[in-house]
Amino acid sequence: MADVKTLKADLCVIGAGSGGLSAAAGAAMLGLKVVLFEKHKMGGDCLNYGCVPSKALLSAAKAAHAPREAARYGVDAPPARADWNKVKAYVAGVIETIAPVDSQERFEGLGCTVIREAARFADKDTVVSNSVRVKARRIIVATGSQAVIPPIPGLADVPYLTNETIFSMPEFPEHLTVLGGGPIGMELAQAFCRLGGKVTVLEMGRALARADESHAALAVDAIRKEGVTILEGHKAARVSGGPGNVTVHAVGPSGETAIQGSHLLVALGRRAVLDGLDLGKGGVDHTATGVTVGDTLRSKSNPRVWALGDSAGREQFTHVAGWHASVFIRRAFFKQGSTAASLPVPAVTYTSPEIAQIGLTEAEARKQFGDAVTTSAFPFHDNDRAIAEGKTLGEAKLVLRKGKLIGASIAGDGAGDILQVVSLAMSNGLKLTALTNFISPYPTRAEVVKRAASAHFTPSVFGKPARTLVGLLQRIP
Repeated sequence: MADVKTLKADLCVIGAGSGGLSAAAGAAMLGLKVVLFEKHKMGGDCLNYGCVPSKALLSAAKAAHAPREAARYGVDAPPARADWNKVKAYVAGVIETIAPVDSQERFEGLGCTVIREAARFADKDTVVSNSVRVKARRIIVATGSQAVIPPIPGLADVPYLTNETIFSMPEFPEHLTVLGGGPIGMELAQAFCRLGGKVTVLEMGRALARADESHAALAVDAIRKEGVTILEGHKAARVSGGPGNVTVHAVGPSGETAIQGSHLLVALGRRAVLDGLDLGKGGVDHTATGVTVGDTLRSKSNPRVWALGDSAGREQFTHVAGWHASVFIRRAFFKQGSTAASLPVPAVTYTSPEIAQIGLTEAEARKQFGDAVTTSAFPFHDNDRAIAEGKTLGEAKLVLRKGKLIGASIAGDGAGDILQVVSLAMSNGLKLTALTNFISPYPTRAEVVKRAASAHFTPSVFGKPARTLVGLLQRIP
């Protein structure tokens, strides 16, 4: 340790993913001394293995699928044939285009000291790596998450893919078996089916279980119609085989089923990466889900330490990690009272149709508030833009408690973009009337939100009392 360099910093950040980078950039731009550790790739999971490559792959899959729908528009188009190497090149190109924003050079330009080594705690205010020892006023743990690999008998003995390896696998999967029917599993299942592969999804419960049940059913049915086999209520009991020939033995409602495929994707959720951090030496309490923090994101056992993003053991979204960084900067440097729970968290599953939601689902709301809950919905098949584009599957559903907006779910083409209107309203405490009191350009899909909100007021605006009032007012000259 004689060659170890000692540094002092206002902020030490462990992990250069979305949360860590945002916090480091903010602190550096405020003129503070920042040391940033990253042992692998700058940009973290989202840029290299998650949001960016998956959405690029979905775009390629959408292009491959388009000719299959062309005939309904009166267009003759030859079937698409995907070239996996070219698809991979496109995905890699997208990553390369975005990478400079998260690069070491950019952050060094902002004034950060970037150390490309694994970091660990030495004591409550000190972080060390192979070459550096940093004593910091504040320390952020933002080490992200990784795929959960369950102890399924035989799984460790066969080759399997995760989101970290599937985008760069050498050959296209002839038959991809997916363990897990959550957002990651379903998005990739549909993508590889559209690109020409055979795909089977095994889900021990209900596919897309966290989504509104009726909207999840819309997406699952649509994906099945495209050719994906989705086996709900099936639990993997054991795995056997070898390269190019992997068999999953699953137990379902009708007994055991053997699914033989060429490749296996494990998409059974993600867990916080805390290994090797020596959190105990830092006096940082934690569980398997993440660092033990409250809504302030500050460690309950060491007030110098904060956890952002997946490391905080809360929602696992890139946009949440960015929000966590904002909470940290507001609280630590501006002494404001923002918390991780200050704003409702939106979530989008990028299947086709998309499912976007915020706040409580209808089922969650009814469980919590009972008969005080109502919903107001508007279907895509009555939206003129959706009709014109032939994308009429879906609806916008607003979840209300005594007329107050407490949640929303939108299923359909572009649902994630449409949800922004609702997210703005909920985040700023706007009344439901705010979703009716604006001019929505025609024809746009986002009109479904305004129409869903308007539907809630239809009985009062056009009911008998209103008709009586209007009749009386008409007598006034």
